Amino acid sequence: MSKKIPTYKLLLVGDGAVGKTAFVKRHRTGEYDAHYNATMGVEVHPLKFHTTKGPIIFNVWDCAGQEKFGGLRDGYFIQGQCAIVMFDCQSLLTLMNTQNWQRDILRLIEDAPMVLVGNKQDLSGNILKNTYVPTRSQRQGYLEYCPVSAKTNGGYEKPFLALIKHFLGKDTEIVKK
Repeated sequence: MSKKIPTYKLLLVGDGAVGKTAFVKRHRTGEYDAHYNATMGVEVHPLKFHTTKGPIIFNVWDCAGQEKFGGLRDGYFIQGQCAIVMFDCQSLLTLMNTQNWQRDILRLIEDAPMVLVGNKQDLSGNILKNTYVPTRSQRQGYLEYCPVSAKTNGGYEKPFLALIKHFLGKDTEIVKK
């Protein structure tokens, strides 16, 4: 009899055009698509990780960031078990809006483990600079802050590792298969 693989519903949220779909696609296929297509509603993609404690699957619910697609958002959040809240390191507004995303998740999923992710770290000359780190108050309520680049693959496993350690134990690591 085979052992059941732990599976978690992960909400991937943030304003439109912060790179959520590109981030998921990089994990799924290894490809990067610079062309922006707004997600309408939600796209669900299972991502499997092999760890030192066995496999784990995150069913990633890539939620639309544009307000015009937000009408069904609460329905998507129901039964979520964890979240990645993403902002664009080029845009202070998207960082400020992470507080709204966090509040919306916690309204429906009390004590949800969340990771704050700053995407587009590869770009230079940006408003927040490559070394930008959110303030302590902006990081409050998150397991970790992870700067990433969906384009270059920089740090792309770190948000998932933070959640894996939360669910499977701090001594868990991702292993390559």
